[in-house]
Amino acid sequence: MRVIGESVSVRPPAGGRPPVPLTQSASELLRPVVRTMPWRMIATAAGLGLSLAAYPGLTDDEPSPWSALIALRAAAVAFALGAAFLLDDPARQITAAVPTRRALRHGLRLALLVPVAAVWWTASLLAVPEPVRPPVAGTTVEAATILALALTGAALAVHRGDSVRPGQAVAGFLLASAVLAPLLSPDSWALFVDPGDPRWAVAHDRWTVLLCAVLLTGAAAATEPVRGSARRRLRSRSGTSDRSRG
Repeated sequence: MRVIGESVSVRPPAGGRPPVPLTQSASELLRPVVRTMPWRMIATAAGLGLSLAAYPGLTDDEPSPWSALIALRAAAVAFALGAAFLLDDPARQITAAVPTRRALRHGLRLALLVPVAAVWWTASLLAVPEPVRPPVAGTTVEAATILALALTGAALAVHRGDSVRPGQAVAGFLLASAVLAPLLSPDSWALFVDPGDPRWAVAHDRWTVLLCAVLLTGAAAATEPVRGSARRRLRSRSGTSDRSRG
């Protein structure tokens, strides 16, 4: 007679083959991931963002620090709008069935995007005339937070509904937030301040906290969701299914 709640032996993978090492899985996935990346969208967003960052220096004889800061913030939003399409994958319903973890598939896309984003942001900063260039550390934290918001939004859309093309909805939400946030955020938060404002350091402490919170949320969204059927299987194995209780 079987004892309810007894331990269940772990079966080897189908065919008796050992699990594929993580590095081997990553190397095998790299080429198809590179092909399916939304490079055209990212390049368009990067070009638009770079143009916005350089605009004050090209049009104004003496650009102000405030206009330079606004230009960099607009550039960061433009690039994030393109990055919102990073997880668009028409074949997601097919690749969802493969044994490779979602965290690895998303991580490869992110690993390809980060160097591009770093080079682009450096070029955007250099496009701003040095006399009016805002503090690099603070503006970089702002740009990183905006980019993280776009990527986390896409990851949440995939995590909650296996969305095939979450980019359009996430980009629309991000654009609306970028317009409304400076208007609706309370003065006590003081996120959108001028470099000459004495609250600049405190504001960017808040930006840093916000960035950490968004990154943690994005990391959680990159995991595989526990489906109802999976939960039922786990309960059945532990001896708590409806049949065992009866």
